Amino acid sequence: MAFPDDVLTSDERVVLHVHPHWKTLARPILLGILVIAAAVVALIFVPSGIGQLIIAAAALIVLVWLLLRPVLVRQTTHYVFTDQRILLQVGIFNRDRHDIPLSRVNDHSMNQHFVERLLGTGTLVIESAGERGQQVLRDIPQVEKVQTLLYELVTADHDRGTLDEGEMRDIMREHRAAEAGGAEPA
Repeated sequence: MAFPDDVLTSDERVVLHVHPHWKTLARPILLGILVIAAAVVALIFVPSGIGQLIIAAAALIVLVWLLLRPVLVRQTTHYVFTDQRILLQVGIFNRDRHDIPLSRVNDHSMNQHFVERLLGTGTLVIESAGERGQQVLRDIPQVEKVQTLLYELVTADHDRGTLDEGEMRDIMREHRAAEAGGAEPA
């Protein structure tokens, strides 16, 4: 499921768009294999007829629930990093989207357990000056690179919003001149 570009502003560009790591599907796949094995064993011992049909139907329903749902959740979970904000979107039928402007990011950290290090995934925690305060993004692929990228994006956004002394003097001079002349500041 593609992320809709219509949520971006006209001058905003996507720097990174990721879904949760494939490891989120490992448990459902293993459980699916167990369901298939249990269904085969049950079909062997149940006499042919309606009993086998019920077992096959139940196994199919459980497989769809165990496999299709996690795949859809993974594909509809978007972590989008742009040059202006971080967009977090989840939901198959209902959609929940949270935007964090880069200027509001106070801190970010990452955490990897041993197995996650082997698989190249981890958890990214973003603290922002906002109502929700802290966002925990689990199962981020290549979390170390994503954290470095986030640092670079936040620094670039801060630099873009910071005026040097000369620019600040010019703005103050224009403002004083406008006040003295009775005109509106530009």
